[in-house]
Amino acid sequence: MILFLINNWWILIHLSFSAEFVVHLLDKTIASSFKGREIGNEKLLGILDLEHITYKNIDARGLITGFQFLQSYYPERLAKCYILHMPRFFVSVWRMVSYFLEKATLEKIVIVTNEDENRNFIQEVGEEILPEEYGGRAKLVAIQDVVLPPLDG
Repeated sequence: MILFLINNWWILIHLSFSAEFVVHLLDKTIASSFKGREIGNEKLLGILDLEHITYKNIDARGLITGFQFLQSYYPERLAKCYILHMPRFFVSVWRMVSYFLEKATLEKIVIVTNEDENRNFIQEVGEEILPEEYGGRAKLVAIQDVVLPPLDG
């Protein structure tokens, strides 16, 4: 699952809607990713791309809500979350957000800031499933363009 944070002003207006959205997104991602191949300990790998985020549209409360949902309702599902293209101003925002997160969750978050970390990121995720935009070989498909095969039975 790759999330692009660009303009999330709507979270400030409808925080309860965003909570429902986070739950729906995580449930659907987990369910569709493993359909028919469940073994009981499926993990989620998140990529949070901040390339287009600006100081005007950052929503620390929305980030806190999203990460708290992960740690409260899906504590064993998150394998790792990579934060890419983090702008300088986001360092202070991240300090505030990380204050609200448990140590176990923080240990699963990797902020990719240099070439060595980027190589490790590509190696850990795997070139075959990482989109080309991030150094892999897969095609990035927007969620609205995804075509799933029909369910059997």
